[in-house]
Amino acid sequence: MRLIFCSLFLYGIVLGQGFVHVEDGEIVDGNGEPLLLRGFGLGGWLVPEGYMLHNLGWIEGFESPTQIEGHIEDLIGQELAEQFWIDYRNSYVSQADIDQIAEWGFNHVRIPFHYKQFYSESDSETPIGYAIIDTLINWCQPHNMYIILDMHCAPGAQNGGPISDSDGTARLWLEEENKELTIQIWREIAEYYSDETLIAGYDLINEPVLPSGVSLEEFRQLYIDITNAVREVDTNHIVYIEGNWYGTDFSGLTPPWDENMSYSFHKYWGETSLATIQSYISMSNQYSIPLWMGESGENSNSWYYEVFVELLEANNIGWNFWTHKKVEKISSPYSAVVTPQYQALINYWSGSGAEPSETYAQAALLTFTNSLKIENCIFQPGVIASLTDPEYGEISKPYSNHSIPGVIPAVEYDIGAWGVSYTDSDYYNNGDGNYNDGWTFRNDGVDVESNGDQNGMPYNVGWTEAGEWLGYTIEDVAPGTYDINISIASTSSNGMFFSQLDGDNLSVIQVPNTGGWYNWQNVTIPSVDVSEGSKFFKIQIVQAGFNIESIEFESLMKIDDQKMIPNDFVLGAPFPNPFNPSVSIELTLELSGSYDLAIYNLKGERIKNWGSVQLDARKHMLSWNGMDEYGNSSPSGVYFFTVEGNKKSKHRKLLLIR
Repeated sequence: MRLIFCSLFLYGIVLGQGFVHVEDGEIVDGNGEPLLLRGFGLGGWLVPEGYMLHNLGWIEGFESPTQIEGHIEDLIGQELAEQFWIDYRNSYVSQADIDQIAEWGFNHVRIPFHYKQFYSESDSETPIGYAIIDTLINWCQPHNMYIILDMHCAPGAQNGGPISDSDGTARLWLEEENKELTIQIWREIAEYYSDETLIAGYDLINEPVLPSGVSLEEFRQLYIDITNAVREVDTNHIVYIEGNWYGTDFSGLTPPWDENMSYSFHKYWGETSLATIQSYISMSNQYSIPLWMGESGENSNSWYYEVFVELLEANNIGWNFWTHKKVEKISSPYSAVVTPQYQALINYWSGSGAEPSETYAQAALLTFTNSLKIENCIFQPGVIASLTDPEYGEISKPYSNHSIPGVIPAVEYDIGAWGVSYTDSDYYNNGDGNYNDGWTFRNDGVDVESNGDQNGMPYNVGWTEAGEWLGYTIEDVAPGTYDINISIASTSSNGMFFSQLDGDNLSVIQVPNTGGWYNWQNVTIPSVDVSEGSKFFKIQIVQAGFNIESIEFESLMKIDDQKMIPNDFVLGAPFPNPFNPSVSIELTLELSGSYDLAIYNLKGERIKNWGSVQLDARKHMLSWNGMDEYGNSSPSGVYFFTVEGNKKSKHRKLLLIR
């Protein structure tokens, strides 16, 4: 099957003004200025995928969009299921999401869609996809943020995996009616958006994989047929062409057939060297056709920096990150929290829990959609820093505000690239399927896990290996002499580490056997003199085999010290910070007495008041669960934990991220 008319490539394309287009081998904006596309894929929004929805056990039958939709409908019925998906979409991506992406400095979003959202068998019904994208355009308009439309699930499926909503066979390539429908849908989309300047192009087929027996000529011809159909109604927009085998193999797709096209490759797990993309660069140079890396992610923060910044941007290749939000994942900027109610549904689907009632399931899904809202998600600052901070590869920056004296959670090491803020023996997925053993809290390759001691810090560093190190920038420093207490746990006495302060060696510590991985015990570096000014503290692993919970700088009382006067007190650094849902602060009192404890917002309004509390002269662990006086959840924002007593007042800044 082939559409027959004059090749627009041979006769040239007349471009409208103001459109992102290809010019002299580059992607340029509407004024002809070079445009480096940097953006996010809104994956999971219109095309739900099982692994992104907390399908940790790869539940059979809970991977493709159709399978997931079937499970929801089985639980609550068709009518309620339809309403659920409306709520799901409204929560997953909203105006707030687009505003945040723009605030980070990105200039486009890629929209994976299912062909069914732009196709209706009835001429009287407009497919829902148009209204969704029209709304998105309105959100993007104030930021001049571009949109690239991506057919993620083509008719019949373009590969055999669940990401294309396949039944296991890539029927797009085997059945003519699927090809014809694909061409028809793209022509209709192009006709509808032909004059929309915020549309930066059409990603025609996501991650194709040719079944056995389908030739490269057939592969190329379908792309040409789609392009020709688009050009009948739209000469303004770029068409992005992905290679075979999930966007990696461009055999059969050269030479180009259109003047306003770009080759789009995907790059996931693997090395970060120039050699990994050199074939694409050579193809681009040979045919004077620009490249766009349309999908990558699912790796560590340092890998992101090495690939997106040091590799792609250094070679003038625009990119799109997969994705801005997932459910209970550390590899994206935002992570939705799995509620206990939603977990009960996952347990049922996986065969480890009882079947819920329709009422319970409906309520559970409501908690799930609410958790998807950006204001309720957990923010991963390291992910964004790796993509946007120009100093990420050079300067180690504090994860949160640490102080001396005070307690520093071990997991709150600095934000920065591998070798700048930390090292880890296995810090990115180079194709072996792993780079992390804990999979929580941070995404640097450092193995962070939930603390098995419920009375301890929420998280600890585990699976330590020789040669690894962690660095901590401490900006709030009171000069004096301190004991440095490092909380460790081990099942043997084989571990060893040394520590440094501003590059000066402090001590080599032989780790004792504490009797368990979460039986915490302090090892102390005594009487360390600390001068004024910001400090960099470093823990270097010499021999493996222990966990690290925290570092405490404990002030010593000596006559010649700048010691704490009898009526003084110390309010330690909050942890974790940023936080969600709760934060803790250590308060050290030298004098028993009455102390006023309260939380204030940036406007000076008191949010939470514990009133006057009688406290003994010792260390106290204070905590706040993010609730106001009336038990309501406080919104994301900056707050101050204030302690007043003995004619003194001290506060610590908190950052709550919902």
